[in-house]
Order: sequence, then C-alpha cells, then structure tokens
Amino acid sequence: MENMFFEVRRAAKSDIEEIRILSKKSFDMYAKSASIAGLVVPFEETYDDVLMAVENTNVFVALFNNEIIGSVRIEIKTDNTAYLTRFGVSEDHQNNGIGKILMNAVDNLMEELNVHYLYLHTSSRMFSLIRFYYGRHFYIKSTNNDRGYIRALLCKEYEVDAIENTVDNLDCDSVVV
Repeated sequence: MENMFFEVRRAAKSDIEEIRILSKKSFDMYAKSASIAGLVVPFEETYDDVLMAVENTNVFVALFNNEIIGSVRIEIKTDNTAYLTRFGVSEDHQNNGIGKILMNAVDNLMEELNVHYLYLHTSSRMFSLIRFYYGRHFYIKSTNNDRGYIRALLCKEYEVDAIENTVDNLDCDSVVV
C-alpha cells in the first residue's frame, strides 16, 4: 500500500470555491444518511458566505495532491467557548484519517486559545459521526428538534491551565509585599 500524505492548513481566499463545493457535497451525503428532508444550510451557502467565514472565523482545510478534501470551521466566542461547523470530508477520502487530522488541528487551536468548551451539532441518527465524536472525547449535552430532525448538541471539554491567586506564578499566600 502506498503512503498518502495530507496537508492541513488555514483556508485562504483562493480556497473558497472548493470549500463551498465540498460543503455542499458533504452535507448532501449527511442529509441523505440522516434522512433529513428539509433545508440543510450549506446547500444555500454563497461564495460571499464562505468568504465571510474565512475572514472572520477559523477555517481549516485538508489537502491531498493540492485538492481540498476536507474542511472545518470554528467560531471562537467571547466566553472561552467555541462552536464547530461545516465539518466535512469528501466521500472518496473518508475513513483515511482526514477527519482526525482536521480535529487535531482544531484541538491544537482550542488549547492555544485557552478555549474551555467546544460545541457542535450533528444528527443523532448519524451513528458513524456520533462514534467519531465520542472517540474524540465529545459527549452529548442535549438534543432538540428545532430543524425538523433530532439534533444532538455535543460538547468537548478542554483542560485549562487556570492560575488562580498568583502573581508571576507565585502563590499569593506565600508572597510578602
């Protein structure tokens, strides 16, 4: 078996159309697999929508032979939480570790930015995705039916190096001022 090499990097403006097409194809598979009959947001997404995401959020892409085969978006909130959206891998490249590689990039960013909780929604009927996220240490926080199908809100907690009651990493109780 031949070794496959993938690259993960932040998205650039030149990636926008490929990201938009990948999102539509990925979410078409998602909607069919989850038996979702209604509107799935990426179907209506425009070039300008993706441009706004690239400029205002964290967007990562996975490439193989200079082709975008996976992408994910993360919006950082002001309360040290983040929300993950538009996570997708092309059908031809699923089950090759691309999703794990993208999630490693997300984990690194969350730790770098001191994010406490990462949230995402997925269909509760997507057993393969639920298993994938459980393997990445997410848990189901709640479910709802606000879009006409049962969506699970998943959460991943990150350990935060909280330094309380310290000045320059010294214990305040033992500092003489």
